Amino acid sequence: MSPMRLIVLAVALVAAVVAAFLVRNLAQPTVVSGPTQTVERVVEVEVAQQKVLVAKTDLRVGTLLTPDEFKWANWPDSTLNPAYYTQEIAPDAMEILTGSVVRSAMYADEPVMPQKIVQKGETGFMAALLAPGKRAMTVEISPESASAGFILPDDRVDIILTQMIEFSGNEDLPPVMVTKTILENARVLAIDQTFGDVDGIPTLTGSTATMELDQTQAELLARSARVGTLSLTLRSAADAGFNEGEALANVVALDEVDSGGRKVMIYRSNKVEAGGT
Repeated sequence: MSPMRLIVLAVALVAAVVAAFLVRNLAQPTVVSGPTQTVERVVEVEVAQQKVLVAKTDLRVGTLLTPDEFKWANWPDSTLNPAYYTQEIAPDAMEILTGSVVRSAMYADEPVMPQKIVQKGETGFMAALLAPGKRAMTVEISPESASAGFILPDDRVDIILTQMIEFSGNEDLPPVMVTKTILENARVLAIDQTFGDVDGIPTLTGSTATMELDQTQAELLARSARVGTLSLTLRSAADAGFNEGEALANVVALDEVDSGGRKVMIYRSNKVEAGGT
């Protein structure tokens, strides 16, 4: 064999050994010392949304709605109910629903639906305005007996009864005029047929006032309207929490004379508390 051929074979052998070494190293995994790091890839998917009218806070039954109770919130199209008020279809829904009454309780961020509210003029508006267990009772008023028109819907009032008491069986006793507060902190639902907001009018003169009372208080008010004159006195807004926001009955009635004297019965919360002559 010639020397040239031996040289070529030697070079080929060296090249084969180097290639085998490189292939071996590439086939083995690379070991990296130290803690490993996991790279997370966040994929953003755009979801179609619309602005939906929702309750800003929890709303109890009977709440008279104002713009402060609403807000527009993003809502996915995939869960959009046709009954929802959307900003695209009803951009003035907030103004239209102002003055409505909550028929069914709603929670914060819950979409407003027609089935859960009663709008002005709809059947059942007054019934929805009443708190559970309450009754609506209407009495006649005049500017003189209702603070000259400054009593407005949702105000709190005291109701005063003025009556003349005549004593039978003793002609020497002249009639006595008795004035007493019979109800305290009663809520005014309406003046005539005006509910809620009165469009910025500073006074509202009417001939009737509708009050929110329980059944026993309504009976007391009906009886009192028969025997004397009723007057309404406006309470401070700071007193709305008096008696936990409930109207309080408190009446003094004079019975017929017994043995020439006056027999007085005192009622508090519609229960006889004391008596005497």
